[in-house]
Amino acid sequence: MYSAAILDTYKESCELVGLCDTNQGRMDYWNAQFASQHQAGPFPTFHASEFEPMVRQTQPDVVIVTSMDRTHHRYICRSMELGCDVITEKPMTIDEEKTKMIFDTIERTGRNLIVTFNYRYSPRNSRVKELIQTGEIGEVISVHFEWMLDTKHGADYFRRWHRDKRNSGGLIVHKSTHHFDLVNWWLDDTPEEVFGMGRLAFYGLDNAEERGVVAPYPRYRGYAEASSDPFAIDLEDGAGLEGLYANTESYDGYVRDHSVFAQGISIEDTMSVLVRYRRKTTLTYSLNAFLPCEGYKVSFNGTKGRIEMEIIERPYVSGSKTDQNDPSYEAPSGTERITLQRMWEKPEEVSWETGAGGHGGGDRRLLQDVFLGAGDDPLGRAAGPLDGAKSILVGIAANKSFGTGQPVRIDDLFRLG
Repeated sequence: MYSAAILDTYKESCELVGLCDTNQGRMDYWNAQFASQHQAGPFPTFHASEFEPMVRQTQPDVVIVTSMDRTHHRYICRSMELGCDVITEKPMTIDEEKTKMIFDTIERTGRNLIVTFNYRYSPRNSRVKELIQTGEIGEVISVHFEWMLDTKHGADYFRRWHRDKRNSGGLIVHKSTHHFDLVNWWLDDTPEEVFGMGRLAFYGLDNAEERGVVAPYPRYRGYAEASSDPFAIDLEDGAGLEGLYANTESYDGYVRDHSVFAQGISIEDTMSVLVRYRRKTTLTYSLNAFLPCEGYKVSFNGTKGRIEMEIIERPYVSGSKTDQNDPSYEAPSGTERITLQRMWEKPEEVSWETGAGGHGGGDRRLLQDVFLGAGDDPLGRAAGPLDGAKSILVGIAANKSFGTGQPVRIDDLFRLG
């Protein structure tokens, strides 16, 4: 997303000067894509061990960090120490120790950090922010937020590096950071205390055996018996999965298609969290990663009324058994609805404007803020390190609560000010 924006929409103001990865094959693949799609490059490539020489040689103004979650802090901090500003994918990092390292480095170096929360920019989410900000339902007393991941998208986290909690902090950090950020932003408030419960209830070897599911292969590629498994993905798809993963395993041994019922999964697929905010608003939140539908439902209960938001969508994972490239695939119909009901009045449907591109045009607006600078936005969608910290610390606190069974005060982990 970022490289395409630099090479196309923002090529007059931005320049791509280098690529850094653990896998030379993936960098070669992208250089080939840049040449064919943008008539650009090739750009210099550097192994992850050569990160500092890359920065010194190419002298970038900004480093964009899209690496494995547990490594974000390493590249954020070293980039700043080398004189660069940073743009990072969510989550900013995965635990409170790494969060403190990032803030200490910002204070020491004075460099800037942008955290890319694209859900804020989705027009439907922005519309909810407008309704709350203008007082349509008064003071928000409680929020209920349910996020559903289906057996295509949700399952994919259990095939990849995310399945190891040491890499991702689990879905309650990696995925839910988006959702916690939305609530923090919608409410313009700071989370204070968290209680959570989570477990691996559907995926994994033990759960499969208990249900009588037989999947004796550790991965899908190379196992004929996996061909009928609805959870399998095809890495030899003649497209991106093949170019990025099937053809590049020899460089670093990364396996993209672990069986979702194999050993080695340490993240949860079922999570429930209760959050109290400083202004005493409460959030009840759930995430399930194995459902037959995908989307989210949010309700806001205020002193003057209620907002309900229901978004049902069903994305596919390329190469899965429900790939839209399959002639038998039928695109599901989705639901997008925001309802406002003021006290003593009938409910009314709320409309919003969408645009071209991902997240109803939200990705385009995010990239504009990232590469041209955030303008005067009354909704305050541009996010910085404090926003990044507020969102991940709800998940980090939830992880600790999963283990202890006790509520966790966020200020005991990291003082948000």
